Amino acid sequence: MSKEGKISVEELLAKAKKPSLLAPPLHKFYEGKVQVMPKCAVTSFEDFAIWYTPGVAAPCREIQANPDKSFELTNRWNYVAVVSDGTRVLGLGDIGPEAAMPVMEGKALLFKYLGGVDAFPLCLKTKDPDELVRALELIEPTFGGINLEDIEKPKCFYVLEKARERLQIPVWHDDQQGTATVILAGLINAFKIVGKDPKKSLITLIGAGAANIRTAYVLIRWGIKPGNIIMVDSKGILHPNRRDIRKEDDPWKYELTQITNAEGREGGIPEAMRGVDAVVGASRPGPDVIKKEWIKMMADNPIVFACANPIPEIWPWEAKEAGARIVATGRSDFPNQVNNSLGFPGIFRGVLDVRAKTITDDMCIAAAEELAKFAEEKGIHEDYILPTMEDWEVYPREAVACALKSIEQGVARIKLSRQELYERSVAIIKNARESLEALMRHGLIKKPPPEEELLKK
Repeated sequence: MSKEGKISVEELLAKAKKPSLLAPPLHKFYEGKVQVMPKCAVTSFEDFAIWYTPGVAAPCREIQANPDKSFELTNRWNYVAVVSDGTRVLGLGDIGPEAAMPVMEGKALLFKYLGGVDAFPLCLKTKDPDELVRALELIEPTFGGINLEDIEKPKCFYVLEKARERLQIPVWHDDQQGTATVILAGLINAFKIVGKDPKKSLITLIGAGAANIRTAYVLIRWGIKPGNIIMVDSKGILHPNRRDIRKEDDPWKYELTQITNAEGREGGIPEAMRGVDAVVGASRPGPDVIKKEWIKMMADNPIVFACANPIPEIWPWEAKEAGARIVATGRSDFPNQVNNSLGFPGIFRGVLDVRAKTITDDMCIAAAEELAKFAEEKGIHEDYILPTMEDWEVYPREAVACALKSIEQGVARIKLSRQELYERSVAIIKNARESLEALMRHGLIKKPPPEEELLKK
């Protein structure tokens, strides 16, 4: 702390690096982050005659006669597979399926704690998109939903599209739909604070990977004019004359070259940022991917979302110094975390509760609008444009919004009222949180060692 009572840059950097220092020893201490626990009562060994043979044959026969009964007689209604091939893990790139496991386990932990969803990490040893789709088909009978994670583009678009065509359960790619959902929610409230109409503003997306490509499509679906979006990849601004982007190689990105950037801008990131109202970075880890002088070229009261992990494209304090009115990152140790964990637990809670067959972009928009509404009701300001993970009450509300949209769009297997959906979501999520607290309270989950001891290892 400086003499003036302000946190120094060195202290901020040390704070930013601390999670990476603590993570390896804590992962080793707990030997992983998730486990399987019984949910049925076992009062004596005689109970296993019901839970297993011979009694279990009866529910098996019922499911054989009607496969949809697997959602009633097993935990399939609450099972989600977190599937990755390890080809695009966070900002680390193609590190392989084994190295992707800590991320997938972390995802499963968030699913359970925030959404009450029983999620399983499945890291697959293949890079072939058709094999990935086939693997999803093979595991479909076990799960109520699939969460795709950390798969390189354009393969991720193909896998998502084909899996959604072939499976009768929701398939969701969190790097696409999850990121787009939370970015939209953040932008809705950021534009309210700066007093601008987002549907009349210019928005630049830095990075044209899975996250920002889906963000572009969701923004357009929500009502942003395609021409008001400017996209930049590693080779420059997307425009119709980009000969290196071919329809046969990447039809999704190619389409965006044709419909975005109505001004016909060319160049790189600085040219894409000049005079725009908001910038959303989902590119490579920084800092210095976005420079302070480029923020100074933006319109008045600029909005800067620097969402790259683990290091944002520009440090938040530097963006503020350059004049950014609102700054968001993907990190939990700074204000305004644009975090997918605000999206997928509640969204899956909702679609699982109505046994939906898919997750549409309209359902993502319904979730985004509920996230924005929740934060607005609490009182949005420059450092609070989105709920945080501590705002657990947002997850049941988000679940209800998605479930009702599922019913409205005719993709839900069962129909429940708003009140029934809300009460169910609250009960399931509270049970998950209280179960973990009980295990910790009784020492069945050990307390972590002191930080000083961990940092010595």
